[in-house]
Amino acid sequence: MSRPKVAFFDFTSCEGCQLTVVDTLQTHPELLDAVEIVQFREAMTEKGEDYQIAFVEGSCARKSDEERLARIRQQAQIVVALGACAHLGGINAIRNRLPLEAVVNCVYNENGDWSETHPYGRPRLSDRLINVEPTAKPIEAIITVDAILPGCPIDREEFARVTRQLLQGSQPRVPDYPLCVECKFKENVCLFQRGQVCLGPVIRAGCGAICPTYGESCEGCRGPISNPNMDSMQSVLAEAGLTADDLLSRFSMFGTYQMMKLE
Repeated sequence: MSRPKVAFFDFTSCEGCQLTVVDTLQTHPELLDAVEIVQFREAMTEKGEDYQIAFVEGSCARKSDEERLARIRQQAQIVVALGACAHLGGINAIRNRLPLEAVVNCVYNENGDWSETHPYGRPRLSDRLINVEPTAKPIEAIITVDAILPGCPIDREEFARVTRQLLQGSQPRVPDYPLCVECKFKENVCLFQRGQVCLGPVIRAGCGAICPTYGESCEGCRGPISNPNMDSMQSVLAEAGLTADDLLSRFSMFGTYQMMKLE
């Protein structure tokens, strides 16, 4: 019996989630026995185009990305958004609040030699903008996504669990309850009681509350839960002497795309 063929794709991202996958496969070799990986730039030079499951890391940040995503969606039976950039738009979406020309100027300045449309010359700034999307987007803004693996980076054990569920024909489930639940299980002191702003009451659990456990506030890399209790969140903020603006400024790290959709 043939094994399902799997491919990994990278769009605008640091590729840290794919490196987490590589680490995971070293401790879960049974996953390698269960599938045939046909494309994975971080781990192999071969490049097959016949696959049933596609893991996509990174946000859609160029016009050409949309066509490439459409081809992946047409080929794959299952598409998984791998990490915060693919799932939310992530840190890349922070640029959406600035004029595109200002962003390109900041990044390239006078060194804009490389451009998808002008690979050998030094294009004018206006030329460099031709293939750049005005906004960075999560991949679900372009194609249908069958499952998500949230986080920055993803959690390795969650990747192993979700992959097993996919191979068994089950719909993968990731937690959809607040991070505060995991903090309670770990008996962490609430960071609001320490004078810090934390997104835990409205952000998806599943990371083991790793940031609050080490005294750092949650910045929302796993995205908001489906039905956040905003009344309760307002009460928590009021008790701590904080406002919604204090919360939103922190949420913008990974959730700028979602915030701008609500404006």
